[in-house]
Amino acid sequence: MASKILDKYGNSVEQLSLVPSSGGVYDVIKNGTLIYSKKKQGRFPELEEIYELLES
Repeated sequence: MASKILDKYGNSVEQLSLVPSSGGVYDVIKNGTLIYSKKKQGRFPELEEIYELLES
């Protein structure tokens, strides 16, 4: 998913980090704000869903 985000947004992405974790954690953070949490939603996000959240 990270490579697809970088392909779509290119240099407009200031920082993109992948942080391995245990327990099924998958968080997406934009400008220091959590915009998606797999733990809270109970499912892995769809790529288009992440695009929408990043653009909002």
